[in-house]
Amino acid sequence: MPNPEGHRNQHRSRTRPSTSATVRPPVRSRISLRQLLRVASVASGIQFGWALQLSLLTPYVQQLGIPHEWASIIWLCGPVSGLFVQPLVGHMSDRCTSRFGRRKPFILVGAVTIIIAVLIIGYAADIGWLFGDTEAYRPAAITVFVIGFWILDVANNVTQGPCRALLGDLTSKDPRRTRVANAYYSLFMAVGNILGYATGSYSGWHKIFAFTLSPACTISCANLKSAFFLDIVFIVITTYISIMAAHEVPLNSSGGAAHAEAGAGESGSAEEAFMWELFGTFKYFSTPVWIILSVTALTWIGWFPFILFDTDWMGREIYGGDPNQGLTYDTGVRMGALGLLLNSVVLGLTSLLMERLCRKRGAGFVWGISNILMAFCFIAMLIVTYVANGMDYVGKDLPPTGIVVAALIIFTILGFPLAITYSVPYALVSTHIESLGLGQGLSMGVLNLAIVIPQIVVSLGSGPWDQLFGGGNSPAFAVAAVAALVSGLIAVLAIPRSGAQKARSHV
Repeated sequence: MPNPEGHRNQHRSRTRPSTSATVRPPVRSRISLRQLLRVASVASGIQFGWALQLSLLTPYVQQLGIPHEWASIIWLCGPVSGLFVQPLVGHMSDRCTSRFGRRKPFILVGAVTIIIAVLIIGYAADIGWLFGDTEAYRPAAITVFVIGFWILDVANNVTQGPCRALLGDLTSKDPRRTRVANAYYSLFMAVGNILGYATGSYSGWHKIFAFTLSPACTISCANLKSAFFLDIVFIVITTYISIMAAHEVPLNSSGGAAHAEAGAGESGSAEEAFMWELFGTFKYFSTPVWIILSVTALTWIGWFPFILFDTDWMGREIYGGDPNQGLTYDTGVRMGALGLLLNSVVLGLTSLLMERLCRKRGAGFVWGISNILMAFCFIAMLIVTYVANGMDYVGKDLPPTGIVVAALIIFTILGFPLAITYSVPYALVSTHIESLGLGQGLSMGVLNLAIVIPQIVVSLGSGPWDQLFGGGNSPAFAVAAVAALVSGLIAVLAIPRSGAQKARSHV
């Protein structure tokens, strides 16, 4: 909610965008920790699917015949939908007057849409075969895959915002419960990652689910299809547990509907009011807020090439495979998924220690050091790539154990800065924007812009950039290393320590 008193103290001569359409959540009783744990469990189902998407789909699009330099374009939907869909759905759910609650209808619709999308992706090759595709030419399969992939990203963004908002609703009057809810959510994200990456790293699913094999869908495709079937089961279970545990008070039961209608009448429409407030707040930002947003943008310029090409790097540069020639590339992709599993374990452990780290050194300093560590990890990936290229095993044998172990260690260490990225920026921007009286919903929307806009830039540029320098992943990782290093130095030197100290209680 806006803080009119704080706003008057800091901006007496200025008028910020109207927030009259903001709806107060219904008053509710204190939620138990057990119930809160069950509500937060939906994060593991969503993240399970994300883990499969991040580890398997970039290799899969190349196996369908999409060139490496264009693979990143497929990922453009994530940041594009995040730019518009997630903030808008969150704003719409604030005003939802369904008798089932404000958030649960959106969570349920998003989960069902995810299931539809993964079925479309899993059967893309089979559908393409029905339309006349061959092993060498698969235009129909590519079209079906792209449609399913974009539906999946939109559905993920539809689901995630209301999930976070639901936890906030249930703990809105209890700051301690709010911190516990965020800890539970992060914990289940780590659990979903671990299970998803473990599923992606196993190569025998096609034997267990033999019906997934077909003339159009060979072993790697059948493993992907089987993993998505497991994803469907997991999403159904966790979504059911979560929405049954969350006893939402319908908005109109406490007069909220009337309040919403009055607000909508003043501002025209909820969507227009939200976008006006979101972009209209920029002129009120202080220098520390702009620094935090700049560091966030540079941080994601660093992360997104890794997210796009981590398992592809393992299959292509480390194992020396090709997406459409033999099983060497698939072996590397599965080993990359194992590395991401180890990464998620470190992410979960770091999340448990987050508040202690930030209390001791300050959130801004911890963020900066983690980004510098991230830069060194990307540089290490370039070094490992150079060493592997100098060895004479490509096309003849699997890589030496030392090379594989070095790659897995890098993946594992990157779990520490990833945990910082998932938490500290949110705490910092929340603390600083709250002091301007602009509201937490707007602060998350503003931070989301600093995340998705760099992702759009990377999606559009990383593939052609890599192709310009020979078609590998090293050029994108080089840019990522520079962005991470610069962002780390800015965070250490320019983010006020006092702001970091305030943020520690929110991490």
